[in-house]
Amino acid sequence: MSGRAKTPPRAWQRMLSGRRLDLLDPSPVDVELEDIAHGLARVARWNGQTRGEHIFSVAQHSLLVEAMADTMASGITRAERLSILLHDAPEYVIGDMISPFKAVIGEAYKGVEERLLAAIRLHFGLSAKPSRALATLTKRADGAAAHHEAVILAGFSVAEARVFFGEPRPLSDSARALLDPMPVGRAQALYHDRVLTLHEAGPLRDR
Repeated sequence: MSGRAKTPPRAWQRMLSGRRLDLLDPSPVDVELEDIAHGLARVARWNGQTRGEHIFSVAQHSLLVEAMADTMASGITRAERLSILLHDAPEYVIGDMISPFKAVIGEAYKGVEERLLAAIRLHFGLSAKPSRALATLTKRADGAAAHHEAVILAGFSVAEARVFFGEPRPLSDSARALLDPMPVGRAQALYHDRVLTLHEAGPLRDR
């Protein structure tokens, strides 16, 4: 019995810029800052289970992680700051999945996430992967940001946050201001402009 060949399942996401980003084999050419900023400002951290009138977006979280990294290391370069700001950038395509669910899904999700991040980093003139030292700093700053988000926004006790995210780190004034959930448009603009400023200030020395 003959029949038409089945059309392969669609593996690309159409962006508002008009780009089609292949989720299985993403190209740096199809990455656009406008799409990233737009998407991350509309993805809610903590599955939206946070206090306040507005969501606490991944765009705002990324700005907070950069601010936390400032309190944890001196002399962070422009390339390192850009790398930190982009650490969750794949979520503009695949959304923010809470850690317990990532653990359930396993390597399939991790592989897609890593390929997307590599394409994003290459688009902005960074190496496909950060150095081990920078990856460690980013992870520590990410955990420090998550601790404060958990307690201030997501209803965790300090004791619970300590168990899951480690000891709290001091908050600078700039970091504390970033813990107030803001309107989508403002988060989008702040993230977009910060990435653009770091990227366009001159050649990047990626380590």
